[in-house]
Amino acid sequence: MIQRLLVLLVVIGLIATFFAFDLDRFLSFEMLQAKRGDLVAWRDARPLLATALFFGIYVLAAALSIPGATILTLAAGAIFGLWWGLVVVSFASTVGATGAFFTARYLLRDAIQRRYGDRLKAIDAGIEKDGAFYLFTLRLVPLFPFFMINLLMGLTAMPARRFFWVSQLGMLSGTAVFVNAGTQLASLKSAAGILSPGLLGAFVLLGLFPYVARAIVAAGRARKVYAGFTRPQRFDRNLIVIGAGSGGLVSAYIAAAVKARVTLIEKHRMGGDCLNTGCVPSKALIRSAKFASQVKRGSEYGFDGASAQANFGRIMGRVHQVVADIAPHDSVERFTGLGVECLSGEAKLVDPWTVEVNGSRLTARDIIIATGAEPLVPPIPGLAEAGYLTSDTLWNLAELPPRLVVLGGGPIGSELAQAFARLGSAVTQVEMLPRLLMREDPEVSEQVMARFRAEGIDVRVGTRAVAVVVENGEKWLVCEGAEGQTRVAFDAILVAVGRAARLTGYGLETLGVRSGRTIEVNEFLQTNFPNIYAVGDVAGPFQFTHTASHMAWYAAVNSLFGPLLALRGGKFKVDYSVIPWATFIEPEVARVGLSETEAREKGIAFEVVRYSLDDLDRAIADGEAHGFVKVLTVPGKDRILGVTIVGEHAGDLIAEYVLAMRHGIGLNKILGTIHIYPTLAEANKYAAGLWKQAHKPERLLAWVARFHDWRRG
Repeated sequence: MIQRLLVLLVVIGLIATFFAFDLDRFLSFEMLQAKRGDLVAWRDARPLLATALFFGIYVLAAALSIPGATILTLAAGAIFGLWWGLVVVSFASTVGATGAFFTARYLLRDAIQRRYGDRLKAIDAGIEKDGAFYLFTLRLVPLFPFFMINLLMGLTAMPARRFFWVSQLGMLSGTAVFVNAGTQLASLKSAAGILSPGLLGAFVLLGLFPYVARAIVAAGRARKVYAGFTRPQRFDRNLIVIGAGSGGLVSAYIAAAVKARVTLIEKHRMGGDCLNTGCVPSKALIRSAKFASQVKRGSEYGFDGASAQANFGRIMGRVHQVVADIAPHDSVERFTGLGVECLSGEAKLVDPWTVEVNGSRLTARDIIIATGAEPLVPPIPGLAEAGYLTSDTLWNLAELPPRLVVLGGGPIGSELAQAFARLGSAVTQVEMLPRLLMREDPEVSEQVMARFRAEGIDVRVGTRAVAVVVENGEKWLVCEGAEGQTRVAFDAILVAVGRAARLTGYGLETLGVRSGRTIEVNEFLQTNFPNIYAVGDVAGPFQFTHTASHMAWYAAVNSLFGPLLALRGGKFKVDYSVIPWATFIEPEVARVGLSETEAREKGIAFEVVRYSLDDLDRAIADGEAHGFVKVLTVPGKDRILGVTIVGEHAGDLIAEYVLAMRHGIGLNKILGTIHIYPTLAEANKYAAGLWKQAHKPERLLAWVARFHDWRRG
């Protein structure tokens, strides 16, 4: 710290000396013209000393970001001539710029890292990938203040060697122009005369050159990718979308809205997994299960003898009716009315522009793959023979399983385990990891597991399913855990250990679309074929309906408006910075941004404020006084890094924080926002109030207390 302070004082002292002694008068155009003859004579008498001294002055001026670089560059041409002046200034300016780069890094980067570590990591990732390109472009155009470039690059993780040679190359053309102008010093009336509109235009065009070069390189790469394929002379459509789940529907909707010709292909049911086997039916089932739970708690609300018998057949009938009621939102009729051509059938890519469906071949300039994901079934011996359910197939159940085993402790497994337990099944939940909901903080998992066990669910964490056996007509799950090998009898087993991207059957392998666990896409959601995009669960990294919709906007706009977007600097990069999610159990769990666990793992500095919902009036009145709101902030700041909410309607309450993070709103503004009393949403304001209380200005309040004492006389 002392060394940094000394360096800072030296830098400030040198800059102050420059201005205090009015040294900038020596760096004027008039002074240069007046003294040119003397300087040339001195150079002739002592060439090495003149070169060394000039080099040192230029380095110092550039390192300290002192005004006068233009005059010094002109002086180099006037004193040393074009070629030797170009060599001297080229290296001196780069050495000086690197000095400013190191100074900013040494004095400021650690402090910036502590305060903005999470944001800086994203910037550093971009600098690592494209930093040299952007630095080179900025160096080509003298309109950009070079000293700002030096300082800002010093705050990034760009290697100094890369900064040096890219700066050397980038500044060479501009340096040559000014050094050459210096050789014609006698004919110049002012330094401003060098930068004529024509020359400025030339510099701007020069700055655009890297982008043109990049486009040419991209076209060359695309040509290589498409080698062996014959591109159609004309396309039937602007866009073909494969898959009518959330990502596919939104992609097609956007295309139709902007008057593009779009075809949407779905081989099963419109609406995809979310409508038919996922979000919608599961939430309908959870609602019925919650009612059953509330009836059991009737005495808490003043009701004697409250009871209800779950009729599983009618409950499942209601689930199917809810799906049917929502289905028109995603129907063929609706999307046809919007201008989308909807086809039912299995789509297969024939080449990068052609899709075969129902024996017909359709062509489009761009294609979006939105085929979703399907339940992952682990290779457990005996599982297939005994029969199993997944989140796709359980909706065909006609009777409630008396004994149900749920494999998996993630969101899907936990939601369905609690729902079936509340409806009357004896549920055993088996999770290989040490706790449920491993993506959340340990305290969240502990609250969830405590609630599950209180409701009669046999939660077994740290337990691995080894095999399924059938003995005398009885089905058993063989497990291994801390207590050794155990067996659990069951009537039905639900596999909910995750979901795998649907990659087969679409011609992806034959065509050569790169994939691993998901289809590989870049930041614009393009595959290795630039005109083929992928969105949603098939592309990752999040398997949420709302994320698929979010990705669909980027893919649709990038595909449909690629040439126009080039005018703004390129396509839109998909933004995953603020992605919320919720697990619809009781207690409900919702999160956006970082958790405590993630922040520690990533080494991000943070503060925590925690408001307990057992203190909230509305939660007490509703008989739901449990859970908490936990907010992570930048140390000493009200900027939100992440929020976890556990409690009633957590998925609704999190929306305020999602908005705040997306638009840079801090806790101070949430505190200053009126929240209706009595509502659960007040919890967000009270959490902000706790943060404010922890950061109250103690010294100022001490003076305020004295002020009030004085007013009392």
